[in-house]
Amino acid sequence: MLRLRVREVAQEKNMSMHRLSMKSEVSYHVIREIFINPYKAVSTYTLDKIAEALEVPVTDIIEDVPKWRAEEERKRLKGHLESS
Repeated sequence: MLRLRVREVAQEKNMSMHRLSMKSEVSYHVIREIFINPYKAVSTYTLDKIAEALEVPVTDIIEDVPKWRAEEERKRLKGHLESS
């Protein structure tokens, strides 16, 4: 299962969601959704724009994770969002 590492890479580069949105020309709403849900489906065009803004290859912002790990993380994310 594919997981987006956008939040992690942006943090490594000290780039806020707002700055990433402006630099990539991807809406802040989409960037925020990716930060909250790293399993969000996005187009390859969007991934390319984000990777370019982060100055990394697209392969640096995508990782392949086992399905069981993705399901566990999704449950944690859902629980966190519901308790907020």
